[in-house]
Amino acid sequence: MRFSRRRFCQSALASTSASMFPSTLVQAENSSGAFSSEIHAIRLNGSDTSVEGVAVKELAESLDGRLLVNGDFGYHGARRIWNGMHNRYPAIIVRPRSTTDVANAIDFARERELLLAVKGGGHSWPGRSVADGALMIDLSPLNGVTVDPVARRARIDGGALLATLDLATLGHNLVTTAGIVSHTGVGGLTLGGGYGRLGRKFGLTIDNLISAELVAANGRTLRVSADENQDLFWAIRGGNGNFGVVTEFEFALHEFSPDIYGGVMLWPLAQARDVLDYYAEKSTDFSDEMFMAPGMATGPDGSAMLTMDVCYCGNPGDAERELAPLRGVARPAVDGAVPASYLTMQTRMDGLTRPGIRSYIKSGMVREFTPALIDTMLSSFEPGKGVIMNSFATGGRIAEVSETATAWPHRNAHSMIATVSFWPDPGLDEARIGSTRSLWSELEPHVGGYYANIQADDVEVAGNYGPVYERLISVKNTHDPMNLFRLNSNIKPTV
Repeated sequence: MRFSRRRFCQSALASTSASMFPSTLVQAENSSGAFSSEIHAIRLNGSDTSVEGVAVKELAESLDGRLLVNGDFGYHGARRIWNGMHNRYPAIIVRPRSTTDVANAIDFARERELLLAVKGGGHSWPGRSVADGALMIDLSPLNGVTVDPVARRARIDGGALLATLDLATLGHNLVTTAGIVSHTGVGGLTLGGGYGRLGRKFGLTIDNLISAELVAANGRTLRVSADENQDLFWAIRGGNGNFGVVTEFEFALHEFSPDIYGGVMLWPLAQARDVLDYYAEKSTDFSDEMFMAPGMATGPDGSAMLTMDVCYCGNPGDAERELAPLRGVARPAVDGAVPASYLTMQTRMDGLTRPGIRSYIKSGMVREFTPALIDTMLSSFEPGKGVIMNSFATGGRIAEVSETATAWPHRNAHSMIATVSFWPDPGLDEARIGSTRSLWSELEPHVGGYYANIQADDVEVAGNYGPVYERLISVKNTHDPMNLFRLNSNIKPTV
């Protein structure tokens, strides 16, 4: 059933047969009478508004899924997102079980010019998955994954998590590039580009995207691919959530053995420069199978240590040979690079990044790993501040794609670098954010642009998208001129 404002206007007081809408009976029992009164909400322009209770009831009746308002069972669980710093209260939460549900919610928000938030895995660092007074679409009920091992394709619902994707594909010895925290949403990762440890071998997540089903701002459901709605297919590959709600992704899969080689290597600060000098000189010559990414952290004894995240997605014997020169430069204090399970590696960060933890991050793209950057990394990192410095390697297959072939413009970057902190106590917010920003202020002169998926602050968008920015505006003008989809790294329309 498709929600229609025209139908509502013609028959706002008409009763609906309970036998036609059995799910509505459950919703009505849980609503505590909330549909009988107006609900306070926020409009796109930030002003206050009220939504008629009878209209909200009609929207609920149009859904295969559930509609929640404050006071309903499940409301607080649905509004919570991964980063515990963001405690926000949407006016209405729609938990869809079909693409039509998503379209109905979008129609409702557009016609009333309501602020609209979209939650996939809820991993938005600045909390854009949820907003006070918004209509929030919580995609988590749409979480299925279907694998066709013969065609080497996977279809993934818009609310599925990376763990679901990895488990489904690895069962067939197939894989596609995914991020490094298993409770991240596939949708947000993909729309922002999609870094992963396999990117040098198989490209970014967006480089493996074959097609998608998208509900646009006008409520229409579109198939986007290289052959259909090509402008949107180009834009969603790196343009963030600016152009619609993706309810299904189709990815290419690659043959892959889940028994790989990798882990974390650690060196004391006294050896860090030798290791980083080697990395700067040789990293562009690494094989595409080798992912290696340096960082800085506080060691068990409270001192500064150089870290190296290693993942080799090929023969373990070849990994040993490729790592031998690095081990010859400086013997690691801890050498965790060993034969390992890829699935174990993909969940290694889950504890540190557990849902509800508080976190803040700054990130930027490194064009070249220069001696000046190395000097800054070693001189600016202060152990014991609760801040981690890490990086993410690009190159390989990622760099083989043209800068403007997709909406992700950082193909020629050497890597991404970030400063990040995680903490449980709200009383530490000011100190941890301050320490993260302080370290970032030292690194910032060495970067340009940022990775939209892991940016905690509003930053200048035009410079980040660079050569693709004007085309993104054109697509935005065509498909979302009212900027309904604005809670993202926002491309503002100019019409």
